[in-house]
Amino acid sequence: MNQASSPSFVVTDRVREALAVSLRGCDELIPQDEWVKKLARSEATGKPLRIKLGLDPTAPDIHIGHTVVLNKMRQLQDLGHTVIFLIGDFTTMIGDPSGRNSTRPPLTREQIEANAQTYYKQASLVLDPARTEIRYNSEWSDPLGARGMIQLASRYTVARMMERNDFHDRFKAGQSISVHEFLYPLMQGYDSVALHSDLELGGTDQKFNLLVGRQLQTEYGQEPQCILTMPLLEGLDGVEKMSKSKNNYIGISEEPNTMFAKVLSISDVLMWKWYTLLSFRSEAEIAALKAEVDGGRNPKDAKVALAKEITARFHSAQAADGAEQDFINRSKGGVPDQIDEVSLTLGEGGAAVGIGALLKSAGLAASSGEGNRLIDGGGVRIDSNVVIDKGLKLGAGTYVLQVGKRKFARVTLA
Repeated sequence: MNQASSPSFVVTDRVREALAVSLRGCDELIPQDEWVKKLARSEATGKPLRIKLGLDPTAPDIHIGHTVVLNKMRQLQDLGHTVIFLIGDFTTMIGDPSGRNSTRPPLTREQIEANAQTYYKQASLVLDPARTEIRYNSEWSDPLGARGMIQLASRYTVARMMERNDFHDRFKAGQSISVHEFLYPLMQGYDSVALHSDLELGGTDQKFNLLVGRQLQTEYGQEPQCILTMPLLEGLDGVEKMSKSKNNYIGISEEPNTMFAKVLSISDVLMWKWYTLLSFRSEAEIAALKAEVDGGRNPKDAKVALAKEITARFHSAQAADGAEQDFINRSKGGVPDQIDEVSLTLGEGGAAVGIGALLKSAGLAASSGEGNRLIDGGGVRIDSNVVIDKGLKLGAGTYVLQVGKRKFARVTLA
């Protein structure tokens, strides 16, 4: 249906509220006026809009940076719209070149299938599974065949493709661009055609690909989708985007205590951005909480509330309470309720064991040498007492060994 021929619909208060939900924390909504018309039409006809998010299973696990767009999907899902969680098993074989300065090696089918098995299970911790449409883009991409792929490629020009920043920069720098990389935005765009998408979500780095979807839908005689881009979440360091390669991430499958402690480690400034992008609290609630902090309330109170909300989402409210208590115990120098129990034997003839070797055997250090270096740094405790003697030997008994703030083991020597 041509957008220009669409009948006009009344913009009600519910439509305005839906627009506010859409805009919360987003980077861009393009074009906003078209999205308002879609919302108004949906409100008037009772027909839900189709909202698409595609994720390529390039790794087996999702971190909370990935959940920024999932949170937005859930917010729109709660408004009654149809959300489509698209697993890009076909496009992953091509490899998304977005933001890259070199050709990205595609994954094998076996790697993709192994990763895809965990993706939706993890995404279901944010989305409502009962109201989520799960699709794989191999459904329509595999049947295209060579003829269909050529016909699809005829609908987009090389000139337009070269407007993309990473392609433009690599070409200008004399760096290689493989022909298959041009196929990625085409295939992602074709997903929108196959799914009759009304709105596609993605990170800011996906803007070009999302716009290709709009153009291809027009080429195929469909009403073009709107696009909504979300900011890339800064990681624990508050500088770089969250990434496993930069080790500044929180995996959504991490243990509750670790997840809770990592959230508490972010800066007070970054906390408010995380609230906007990751919390399910209303903007009014967040504004009220920020006003309290600005008025003198300890910002740690707000950070603890955020840490408990995130931990409860991916585990349970009980686990979040336990993680808070564990953090309190550690902050006071106490021992967590649950720590590893390790049983070790004494040396030959009942000889005492050196502390460096004991740390290695207990799994608290990679080697005796590393254990000694930890002692030099003041990072090792036995029964809450700092160890300063690398030559220390321990005889029969039970000891609580601690390395740093988070690593504990109760060791029994016999």
